[in-house]
Amino acid sequence: MSKRFAKFSLMMIVAGIALMFAPAAFAQDGTMLSAAGAAKLGGAIGAGLALIGGGIGLGRIGGSAVEAIARQPEMAGQISTAMIITAAMLEGALLFAVVVGLLGILS
Repeated sequence: MSKRFAKFSLMMIVAGIALMFAPAAFAQDGTMLSAAGAAKLGGAIGAGLALIGGGIGLGRIGGSAVEAIARQPEMAGQISTAMIITAAMLEGALLFAVVVGLLGILS
């Protein structure tokens, strides 16, 4: 991952978090319509970033596993088992992140 992509990802995560908590900031001046829109935008950005990050992570897991199996074919069983366990844990975290982002849209 390049530094530029890492900076952009971090900036988008911070913007998404800020937009998710926007209703509390806008509640004092009575403009809840724009605050609700900002919260929905933040939730959508958060869910989208979670999916992008999960896709990148799963791609790296699969690619590294195939490369490792190509280097040591006799270890294919152990490598595949470790890959499946790691991918399942990533999927669980990804699902949780998407649900949290989508709950931000509903609130």
